[in-house]
Amino acid sequence: MGNNQNVPYGRFSQKEFPLSESSPAKPNLVYIFADDMGVGDVSCMNPECVWETPCLDTMAEEGLIGEDAHSSSAVCTPSRYALLTGRYNWRSILKSGVTSGYSKSILEKGRVTVASLLKKQGYKTACVGKWHLGLEWSLKEGAEGPGGRGEGVDFSGAIGNGPTAFGFDHYFGISASLDMSPYVYIQDDHVTALPDKEFPMTEGKKYMRNGPISPDFDAEEVLPKCTEKVESLIADYAESEDPFYIYFPLPAPHTPILPTEEFRGKSGANEYGDFCLQVDDVVGRVNKALKKNGLSENTIVIFTSDNGCSPMADYEELAEVGHNPSYVYRGHKADIYEGGHRVPFVMKWPSAIPAGSVCKETFCLSDLMATMAEITGASLPENAGEDSVSSLPLWTGEADGPVRESIVHHSINGSFSIRKGKWKLEMCAGSGGWSFPKPNSEEVKALPAVQLYDLEADIGEKTNLEAENPALVKEMREDLVKIIKLGRSTPGARQKNTGSPYWDKLTWLDPSELELT
Repeated sequence: MGNNQNVPYGRFSQKEFPLSESSPAKPNLVYIFADDMGVGDVSCMNPECVWETPCLDTMAEEGLIGEDAHSSSAVCTPSRYALLTGRYNWRSILKSGVTSGYSKSILEKGRVTVASLLKKQGYKTACVGKWHLGLEWSLKEGAEGPGGRGEGVDFSGAIGNGPTAFGFDHYFGISASLDMSPYVYIQDDHVTALPDKEFPMTEGKKYMRNGPISPDFDAEEVLPKCTEKVESLIADYAESEDPFYIYFPLPAPHTPILPTEEFRGKSGANEYGDFCLQVDDVVGRVNKALKKNGLSENTIVIFTSDNGCSPMADYEELAEVGHNPSYVYRGHKADIYEGGHRVPFVMKWPSAIPAGSVCKETFCLSDLMATMAEITGASLPENAGEDSVSSLPLWTGEADGPVRESIVHHSINGSFSIRKGKWKLEMCAGSGGWSFPKPNSEEVKALPAVQLYDLEADIGEKTNLEAENPALVKEMREDLVKIIKLGRSTPGARQKNTGSPYWDKLTWLDPSELELT
């Protein structure tokens, strides 16, 4: 599955090394989660990349590249939900779009996360960076809600339903995307300083919405400050015998695109390319901190992204210097096309993963939950990790084929697709997102209602084969309906999808199909 022979992936050949028999049962885990970074922005995954990402290239040489890795969604909030819960994002209360800096949490009360799972296994857990899953802000007396710019928020009060409510011992970071107010740092469940003025809206690559900002907040300093926090955590954890999990969701290279002076002009492209190089440097700093503290050998370090590159990076400007953040894939962030949800994936675990490995099989970032459960010997309850399949056999090279039967993708407007082997069925006429042809456009109205692509022969999703394959379209559609109906895509008892029903809004689905028979 996902063995796209026509795509010239990578600059490193696969090597075969024996798996270490002395690998400890409970490795540390550091998950570096970039924000809006495309497959084409990592040079070890794109031989045509205009810039070099030396730190990620080194990780690939020492570990593994995942050629067919996917986020659950093509946008931020839902991808984070699936990553942390092992559950497809569209099963949550959020059926399309993303949350704001003032939204309530979309994580269900009592929901098992990777952090809470590992905490029960004796791990120290911390989250540093962009949360973007909603919070419960304290409100001023008489306020009915936070308001669009935080008018009703009592910033001196405790913040509920954040990272520390879902398995993390500690948290430091920002509530949502770096271009969303409030512009304050959160330490565990309080802001570090009260906002004292209003930040004005900025435009272009430096886009930020207007809203309250605290005196200790400077957007350009957020990535360096969060990186320093992670380095400090690693040094602290090195003093303990307990394993640790650090979830490091970066605020970059998402807007505002603000590379520090050290990286400006370094990519030879534009500010976005410079910011990608700063992200690469962050990866290098994390790995350097692990090595300095003697933790590299038995620490799993994973780098990936929440979705594809945003058009805010300026694809046209990048094309002028020969760079495509989506590499050979169609579309970008927000889209149902591959460019929306196929993400860079580089990892290493020296004590267990053969150096220079390449995984060609399809997997989803939701699979981290089941993978860590298998590694640590934890048991997942029936109502947890409903869409998580262990990637461990893929990492170690023990799998001789796919470990997933299918994978479901989702776009910003709530459009679905299902991937089975080389086939991908998209249940919409256009991109389902921001690229051409856009939803509800005149161009979309003239197109077939669904799209079917053979990704082995047509990785660029140019030729719709739905008319020639009605039986396959019917079969894959029925598989998708079953996955929705059962509340899970893994073996186990049927689970309920969360939130108000929205199935009647999907033209390809009759809600009665979801009833038990």
